[in-house]
Amino acid sequence: MDVSKDNVLKIIEEEQWREDDHNKGTSLTPKSKTENLLINKLYLDAVIDVESIINDSQTRMRKALKVKPDFKISLSESQRILEKFAESKIDLVVLHVDLVGSTKMSMTLSIDKLSAIIRAFAQEISSVISSYGGYVLKYIGDAILAYFVIEKIELGSNRGGSNTTLSPYSLQITNAISCAYTMIKVIQKGLNPVLNQYDYPELKIRIGIDFGKIGVVQYGIDIDELDGKAVFTRPHIDLIGSTISIVVKMTSIAKPDQIIIGQKLYEKLDEKHKQAFKQISGTSSIEEYINEVSEGKYFLYGSGLTETNS
Repeated sequence: MDVSKDNVLKIIEEEQWREDDHNKGTSLTPKSKTENLLINKLYLDAVIDVESIINDSQTRMRKALKVKPDFKISLSESQRILEKFAESKIDLVVLHVDLVGSTKMSMTLSIDKLSAIIRAFAQEISSVISSYGGYVLKYIGDAILAYFVIEKIELGSNRGGSNTTLSPYSLQITNAISCAYTMIKVIQKGLNPVLNQYDYPELKIRIGIDFGKIGVVQYGIDIDELDGKAVFTRPHIDLIGSTISIVVKMTSIAKPDQIIIGQKLYEKLDEKHKQAFKQISGTSSIEEYINEVSEGKYFLYGSGLTETNS
């Protein structure tokens, strides 16, 4: 998919001035940062400076290895997004990224060094997810589970009088794929050169991504207390569904620095991006599990171990 920067900026301008009555097809309105999912609607590779992301990650990594890293990622916005869909099913792209070899590192590194690496890894991966319009759902040890909200995009008449309609899936799903490749670049070109300078082991990641309808459920209420008294309460929202189970299993069979996607996601890619993935064959117990959960033969597709030109 080739989308010029000028086209992206034009879409941004149209989104900024269009009236609320042009938002009938979406459950969110552009009245605040939390409610505005514009960043999820654009082909962000056209405007994101990956080299700057890599350079910034190196600066933070050097600092993290010298002093305790500043972990500034909050899950509050992610929870507020999901609150709007509580007790319903919505279309999401689910992304799971896992740090390879963390068990070995835990056996060979001191707790100070290990925690510095894990926190820096989580900080940088979370930052990339946010840059591409995704949201971190949770941190699971050395893994991160994230999601991208899929909206149908229907722009109203622009100033020239014509209508602009974008694909309901291709732009947002492409963002998730691009996000995964940028994660690998940040690890390979950003963090690892710094780790090598300080005689730390290099990092590698595995990534699983798929698309599906996900259940949004509320698990009780989170309570913040002061002097034993509740001062703030908020619902605790989580995601459930077979897609999440499949994505986690997919990640476990990925090779280091490889992306594996599910059939549902693959079928929504344009032809250019499909070429970067090849069907995975085999009869491992994990693949059998995935086929059982999906109630039928479910194909998986893996990226090559080199970066894409997407």
